[in-house]
Amino acid sequence: MAKIKNTKAFHRMLYIVGLFSMIIILSACSTSTTEKKNQAEEVNNESNTVVQEENQNRIIPMTVAVTHILDALNLEAIAVPTTMYDLPERYEGLPEIGNPMSPDMEIVKSLNPTEVFSVTTLEADLKNTFEEVGINASYVNLQSIDNMKAAILEIGEKYDRTAEATKLVSELEGKISALRMKVELNESPKVLILLGIPGSYLVATENSYIGDLVRMAGGQNVMSGQEPEFLPSNTEFLQQSNPDIILRLAHGIPDQVVEMFNEEFATNDIWKHFDAVKNGRVYDLEEPVFGTTATLAVPQALEELIDIMYP
Repeated sequence: MAKIKNTKAFHRMLYIVGLFSMIIILSACSTSTTEKKNQAEEVNNESNTVVQEENQNRIIPMTVAVTHILDALNLEAIAVPTTMYDLPERYEGLPEIGNPMSPDMEIVKSLNPTEVFSVTTLEADLKNTFEEVGINASYVNLQSIDNMKAAILEIGEKYDRTAEATKLVSELEGKISALRMKVELNESPKVLILLGIPGSYLVATENSYIGDLVRMAGGQNVMSGQEPEFLPSNTEFLQQSNPDIILRLAHGIPDQVVEMFNEEFATNDIWKHFDAVKNGRVYDLEEPVFGTTATLAVPQALEELIDIMYP
């Protein structure tokens, strides 16, 4: 009888263990199903958020620099500027709105944008044109590196990209600081900056972006103390300033502008009296690394400039 009782007790124990195991398995399956359901809901919510953002924020960047900033902030756009330079892959296949300086307003208006980003350097030329077609454009200040950083943070705050903007600015500041430390003990060379446009050229002051870049690289702009970004060229005055280095920035149609610069320096005898010319210290800066407004390529531009100024 004892054996029978023990057998019954043993079977009862097996039953309880089996039942308990079944409960655990069912619970695990239920948890797994719930987790998968929650994950699917999260994916759907994220997708819906992206779609809602795209529908609510119909953004058009009017310049290459602004386009790259939007990409770095993980923001979508509905059109891009027409350019010979590379744009971020996320914007591939989008409609083109024409040259940043003379965009096709019919295309811009037909896209029903909620935000159009141009730059402050083009505001005087474009403001009336935008207003005539009923578009209230925003003008991003990229006239200096500090202004660009402030603009990034402002756009990030407006479009719920504060974390991305803060990280981007922090990375830029870190790279710039590291580069500036390399030259802080060097003697400051005197620098003349010429901005070439098809058919003419101007002199860049320290209030221009390229002037700001030279200042950060430790250079002394021969056109310091001037308020405008760019001034007409006066070669006699420039000769008196006798710069150690001449930087030539070609804008618009680079090949044509470089050819114009070469002809000017070859045919205008006054240039041969500049120490920079005598010593072979005339350098051409190329877009898109060097532009008329600040870009996310600032660290690369600063590094190249330092290599030029301190060979």
